[in-house]
Amino acid sequence: MTSVNTEKLSSARFAQATDAFVEIFTASVDFDQRMAVQDIQGSLAHAQMLNSIGILTDRELADIQAGLAQIQGEIERGEFSWSIKQEDVHMNIEARLTEMIGIAGKKLHTGRSRNDQVATDIRLYLRHEINVIKGQIKRLQLALLDLAELHADTIMPGFTHLQVAQPVTFGHHLMAWFEMLSRDQERLDDCCKRINVMPLGAAALAGTSYPIDRFMTAQLLGFSRPSNNSLDSVSDRDFAIEFTAAASLIMMHLSRFSEELILWASAQFNFIDIPDAFCTGSSIMPQKKNPDVPELVRGKSGRVAGHLMSLLMLMKGQPLAYNKDNQEDKEPLFDTVDTVVNCLRAFADMMPHVEAKKENMYQSAKRGFATATDLADYLVRKGMAFRDAHEVVGQAVRLGLSTGRDLSELGLDELQDFCSKVDVDVFQVLSLEGSVAARKHIGGTAPDAVRAAVRVARTLFH
Repeated sequence: MTSVNTEKLSSARFAQATDAFVEIFTASVDFDQRMAVQDIQGSLAHAQMLNSIGILTDRELADIQAGLAQIQGEIERGEFSWSIKQEDVHMNIEARLTEMIGIAGKKLHTGRSRNDQVATDIRLYLRHEINVIKGQIKRLQLALLDLAELHADTIMPGFTHLQVAQPVTFGHHLMAWFEMLSRDQERLDDCCKRINVMPLGAAALAGTSYPIDRFMTAQLLGFSRPSNNSLDSVSDRDFAIEFTAAASLIMMHLSRFSEELILWASAQFNFIDIPDAFCTGSSIMPQKKNPDVPELVRGKSGRVAGHLMSLLMLMKGQPLAYNKDNQEDKEPLFDTVDTVVNCLRAFADMMPHVEAKKENMYQSAKRGFATATDLADYLVRKGMAFRDAHEVVGQAVRLGLSTGRDLSELGLDELQDFCSKVDVDVFQVLSLEGSVAARKHIGGTAPDAVRAAVRVARTLFH
């Protein structure tokens, strides 16, 4: 293990040592060390810029680059010794660098502050993690497309108020989930536009008197531009709140998926089978197969929504510019990233193996008078006003309820008792197959429309 200087680099101002508890209480290194790679990345760009304006010599730049490369290696191998005395990831790395290369390590901090340094690190970190999240969303979307294509003809009941409403196809239902995730991708893309602005160079709050080249640093770090206002640059956490809001929507969507999977896997629905690898048993009831992964994802959605509220409350009372409160932004942000990535991964791994019980879905769709609207539309096409048709169909449904039969099982003469306009062609629209096939417009549930939607969606990934 390497060691670092236990004296704080910023300790000269103080006549008394920091209280031992306060030292632990105020330190962030236990959690912000996960941004070490981004901190080094920012320091390398800053050093290169300082060299270009003559503050660092070529020799000093080379020493800094070599030293930071060695430190990154130590961190990646788990050999770096993190010290609470150095408070955070920035001071730990700087202390180790100074120990290795001497005064050049201290010169690296010229023209910057930990305030703009941490703001830059968080943006670099989030930019990277959003790409990871988008990759997991894509995996899940591709799994949904495969399932939707496989089940474009699989008929199931569609619900409103959790009551059978109209027949749909399982493929169509899966494509609804796909659309939710597509909006999540778009929100992340839009969020990145505001994340990808560089605060480095704002220093503590007012900028710096050194002739720094912020455009050069922004280009080296892949930012679209430097930020416009130094006060805002170091105190802005809008981008983190916006990301957490987008993450909360992702988790809300996954929670809705989870709720449906949990219902469908129950004995009362029995629409799907979730693979054993994603379920657990009961400690007392041997027959149980609990859908633990969807349940846990559903539960974790509240955790991420809570982090969003935490960040909003963190920022709402802060005056400009940076305040120590902002140290509290990282743990909810890091946990949000971890939670979203893990939940998406679990779903992307699970969904390709979910088995649809087609016959059970089909029979369930037959039990709820799912084609009642089709009968009303049929009568409208025969010249009846929709409100009158609605009344006729209601009478037919009441007969079906009293006799235990679906509308498609009623006789032609019985239907004609309610309306003389009914003819033998009515049974084409009363079948589940006829109902879904009729909805063949874009966005409809017809098998051909589902296949077309899948084809279009696949082009997004080429």
